[in-house]
Amino acid sequence: MEDRVTSLLDGLRSFGANYTEFTRRFANWLGLHATDAAALVEILYAEDTGSPLSPARLGERVSLTSGATTNLLNRLENLGYVVRTRESTDRRVVTLRSGPDIQEPAREFFGPFSAGLAALVAEYPAEEIERFEAFLRSLRSTMDNVLDRQG
Repeated sequence: MEDRVTSLLDGLRSFGANYTEFTRRFANWLGLHATDAAALVEILYAEDTGSPLSPARLGERVSLTSGATTNLLNRLENLGYVVRTRESTDRRVVTLRSGPDIQEPAREFFGPFSAGLAALVAEYPAEEIERFEAFLRSLRSTMDNVLDRQG
């Protein structure tokens, strides 16, 4: 059992390192600071999944204060990479959307990974992917619980 846990953690650490490197290269490719690119990735991902972020939620995702998040969003908005909208009936609620100037560069940069991931997922039966997704949800819950206790 210990070998399986070690092997699994090794794979997860490697994936995390690759994800970080992928984001770093995206930043370099766009000429952005790594934190700006990480925030942009969060905005793009949230929008793609149908759950666009608010500035407060983005700040939580990238560990920034509200002031630093506002400065980051100002930079990304000035580049045409992010648009702040008011889509809620409560006009105080701001929703972050990707801007027109990031659509094509994001597709160009992330397209090869998206295609490779789709091909990889297609190699496995749906039930196996569902079990893996359930495992990842449980792993995240376990980690969230430990982080909450450490507060």
